[in-house]
Amino acid sequence: MIERDGGERGQGLSVPDPHEFFLGPQVVSMLTEEFKQAGNWLFRWRSYLPVLLLVLAVPAVSESAVRSGYHPFPTAWQVLALALAFAGLAVRILTVAHVPAGTSGRNTLKQVASSLNVTGMYSVVRHPLYLGNFLIWFGISLLARCWWFTLLTVLIFWVYYERIMCAEEAFLLEHFGEEFRGWAARTPAFIPGMQNWVKPDLPFSWKSAISREYPTFFTVIAIFTFIKVLQSWFARGSPVPDWGTAVLFVISLAMYVTIRLVKKNTGLLRAAGR
Repeated sequence: MIERDGGERGQGLSVPDPHEFFLGPQVVSMLTEEFKQAGNWLFRWRSYLPVLLLVLAVPAVSESAVRSGYHPFPTAWQVLALALAFAGLAVRILTVAHVPAGTSGRNTLKQVASSLNVTGMYSVVRHPLYLGNFLIWFGISLLARCWWFTLLTVLIFWVYYERIMCAEEAFLLEHFGEEFRGWAARTPAFIPGMQNWVKPDLPFSWKSAISREYPTFFTVIAIFTFIKVLQSWFARGSPVPDWGTAVLFVISLAMYVTIRLVKKNTGLLRAAGR
């Protein structure tokens, strides 16, 4: 039940939750529990979602390449698609660069949160990292120039991450109780409410941003290259993309390997408390 203000006398008016009204509280509870269980399972395997989408990208690119041909130089459409993808990367960077250690990590075995983030990007949206992921994959789906692939990407993302977000919020509610309830009540789940912006508690850390998000940057470039290879193959019969794409991939690969070695063998990218 939802308690709402009762008017001049200030008495509480009890209004049925619409989900409970149509389905009943027991059914809603069962559905929530199923979403939670599915979300915990999907959380552990979320790193493999790109593999599924890349498999689906093959017939999509084949269809569009036959129809539109191969464009060796970036078109306005490709620039728009990459801009959306990098906007998603920017959202992720603005999120992880301000959070403390033990939160917003890449853990896959179980939910982890040593504290509740409520400032910075977390003050305008409850799941900023997943919002960033959505923008990245929406932009990537546009690169294929196939309407049904973009639509399928959005639907898969919705079904997949809705359950993960449900599981994460159940975990946070269990661990942080009323603090979580208050934050969730004023903060949108997925569509940012910029009017709620609260300055981050911690300053921006380039070390933390680079250390956490260099794989995301490489993934975006690698998938862009993969799609260009497919387009060249289906349109020209050759899997060799244009030189600009090849150079971009080589540079991003060199950056990935360098940062990975630096992170693994030195302390240059370690930030205290991050």
